[in-house]
Amino acid sequence: MGVDLASRDDASVLDALSRAGLELRESDGESGTEFLVSGNTWPNKDLLRKHGGRWSRRRQGWVFPSLEPLQKLATALPANGHAAVDGGLGGGLADAPAAYSPERPRPRWRRREHYHGHRERLRSRFLEAGPQALPDYELLELLLFFSIDVKDTKPLAKELLGRFGSLGGALGADAGALAEFHDLRASSEDYLMFQAFARTEQCQRDRELAPEQRSEPGRRWLAYEESDEGRLQADLYWRRRRTEVLFRLVRELLARVLREEVQERPVIGSWSALLDYLRVALAHEPIEQFRVLFLDRKNVLIRDEMQQRGTVDHTPLYPREIARRALELRASAIIMVHNHPSGDPTPSQADVEMTKQVSQALDAVGITLHDHVIVGRNHHTSFKSQRLI
Repeated sequence: MGVDLASRDDASVLDALSRAGLELRESDGESGTEFLVSGNTWPNKDLLRKHGGRWSRRRQGWVFPSLEPLQKLATALPANGHAAVDGGLGGGLADAPAAYSPERPRPRWRRREHYHGHRERLRSRFLEAGPQALPDYELLELLLFFSIDVKDTKPLAKELLGRFGSLGGALGADAGALAEFHDLRASSEDYLMFQAFARTEQCQRDRELAPEQRSEPGRRWLAYEESDEGRLQADLYWRRRRTEVLFRLVRELLARVLREEVQERPVIGSWSALLDYLRVALAHEPIEQFRVLFLDRKNVLIRDEMQQRGTVDHTPLYPREIARRALELRASAIIMVHNHPSGDPTPSQADVEMTKQVSQALDAVGITLHDHVIVGRNHHTSFKSQRLI
């Protein structure tokens, strides 16, 4: 609750703090009543610390044990709204600044560069001329606007397409592959060590202390966090993380939209839509995975489940487990699907033998194996069309 200083005949303290853009609240602390000063604290941090304040990151304010130091702080607040040099006294309450009007903070590393005008032109062309007017690299460039805000993203978009060969390949890139690009490069060893320290309780305690009171690791790593190199590494880290999330999100949304096209309708009659879904879901996966589509008597999709994930060229599969799961779901038929991360959908001899084993296990319980589809980078192979079933 807010502090009622009028009852203590100290309303002038609250008035002085308010004029400086500071808010005072009373709360219960471990040792009794405490007072929390929040708001425009950064310009006055030296004064707040000098008068006995203790920064609390969790509460986002400066904690004082009593009102006495706040009364002295009120007389020391500068008249011009800026922190007094060396913590010296300001002009006193009579010279308190006018009511505080907060300014919008400027984000770190956000600079006005030549590409900002280009970004707006590209957005306008996308909206006015339509997506079909933009080549692949510009669509990818436009997408990267949402994860990278301080760089020209056109070179990166072209590099991604050149490396992975297609939009699907770029969107399917994992974190390790993205970190190979300069604009998304892996974090430095120092930044990884800082992150490890930032997750400790010691770091949280050090953040609430004055620099001279911090532990040795706290002084080192919290100073690193505020350095130009630390801020640059943090920007690179979050740029890569946001790009990874963005790409995976787009792939998942697209897969779900395409999956809607094959749900609640006979899969056999929607084969083209099914293949579109499978290509989005599997074509650019770096690890081989095996999925099973369980169908009812009308060949409507009951469930699409990933059974196993393997290595880049092998997935262990257990025919009896597939038959058991089909019985649990009361499926009448299934379609097996797996991907070849190499990009070549040609069945191996192991694929052919495994398919025969699954077919035999299903025949024993009266369930039909409609097909086994292998998804490659740009093509697919149907065992049924190849007369392998």
